[in-house]
Amino acid sequence: MSAKIRINPVATSDLQEIKSYIAEDNIDAATKVVNEIIGKIESLAEFPEVGTMLMYKIRLKSKYRYVICGQHLIFYIYEDNTVSIQRILHGKRDYIALLQDQKNDN
Repeated sequence: MSAKIRINPVATSDLQEIKSYIAEDNIDAATKVVNEIIGKIESLAEFPEVGTMLMYKIRLKSKYRYVICGQHLIFYIYEDNTVSIQRILHGKRDYIALLQDQKNDN
């Protein structure tokens, strides 16, 4: 049974920012990157536990999992047969701080 996919509004905003940033130089590349990210997200419906648990990387308790898509990381939580996409961030950003800020806002 496939998991449901839910995309957090912040993750939607992340995706729009990624597209806008890349499109400044190359609209075709921007479309390609966004389509690859969307494809990776859709694949999580079939394989929701494929992502690495973030706590294994940062040694702090966290429900986040992540998958790599090119230069970007897709952070999500998998619970109750639902994949909740939380953030989509470039791998060179300080994603730990950004995820911590989001957690503190909730």
